[in-house]
Amino acid sequence: MSNPLAPAPVVEHAGSIFEPCSGRAADVRVESAELTTQNTLGLACLAQHLVVLRSTAQLAGVSELARQYRHVFVLGGGSNVVLPPQLSALVLKVEFKGVALAGDVSDCWLIDVAAGEDWHAWVTTAMESGWPGLENLALIPGTVGAAPVQNIGAYGVELRDHLESVTAWNIPQGLLRTFSREECEFAYRDSMFKRAPGGTWLIVSVRFRLPKVWAPVLGYPDLQKHFGLGAAKAQSPTPQAVFDAVCAIRRAKLPDPAELGNAGSFFKNPVVSSVQHAQLMRMHPEIVSYLQADGQYKLAAGWLIDRCGWKGRRVGAVGMHARQALVLVNYGGAHANEVLALAHAVRSSVQEHFGVELEMEPINVAE
Repeated sequence: MSNPLAPAPVVEHAGSIFEPCSGRAADVRVESAELTTQNTLGLACLAQHLVVLRSTAQLAGVSELARQYRHVFVLGGGSNVVLPPQLSALVLKVEFKGVALAGDVSDCWLIDVAAGEDWHAWVTTAMESGWPGLENLALIPGTVGAAPVQNIGAYGVELRDHLESVTAWNIPQGLLRTFSREECEFAYRDSMFKRAPGGTWLIVSVRFRLPKVWAPVLGYPDLQKHFGLGAAKAQSPTPQAVFDAVCAIRRAKLPDPAELGNAGSFFKNPVVSSVQHAQLMRMHPEIVSYLQADGQYKLAAGWLIDRCGWKGRRVGAVGMHARQALVLVNYGGAHANEVLALAHAVRSSVQEHFGVELEMEPINVAE
């Protein structure tokens, strides 16, 4: 099947599908712009200094420009941020486009994808092109470039499971660098890009390594229930079937940001030691948890929040969603301070009731 995203030609540069990086300050234009529709929480925000990046020829000019600002903020799809009413920082909106088959080796396909591509559109393209592996990550909002920052994950699969390398621009130094998967230092909802000081790295493209011999990942209860894996006649599904199932499950449980502002899962699932898990089990035998490879336990943050009475509870313009307690929603007109106040109240409740510290997934963009 043909690729609907009009793939860009591959050039001889590791991890990149673009022309060589060059440019002058004149290549970039600074403007003020409303970002209310550029973040999935729908928070009102005015960016006083915005640059839209559509070509890597602008990158050198961006590095020159960035030296004039105290803060630099890189914006992708706006699906994992809490934006303030005003941003005086230099905001770099990444809109690089392109998808290209970079290599065809014995056991996998190597595909380069530009940072500005919509994540779900890319996963859809991978399915249509016969490149499996990302189906469990379907329907996650955001861009391809933002995915490595957060090491996005869902239904038993993380981005790092199928990532070969990341090519990123060092803004202060004005240099392009390609990082291997190991160099990205991925962890649960974390990476070296996320830990670096703000305005250091701008991801240009991501190279994926997708398997030719595919096996479904169906460990999560929702998927097992969907495919009836407990039934005697259950059969292993196709990649497209897993993709369709994940989309159906997410649509049933999670609100569409286009209809109700949200950033998806607002808190990370906390990981606790085996000792703390045993203590929690004695006090709360029904607690939802998952044993990890290192012997620790991952707790279901949504379950903890629900048991604290926050599911479906509204406070002014914000609240925790009625179908999924892990999702904080904006009912309309909310500002960052309201979101952060609710997040603080939820975290305090969980800490008081369970002795467990929740951590926000979205980045609080504050100057």
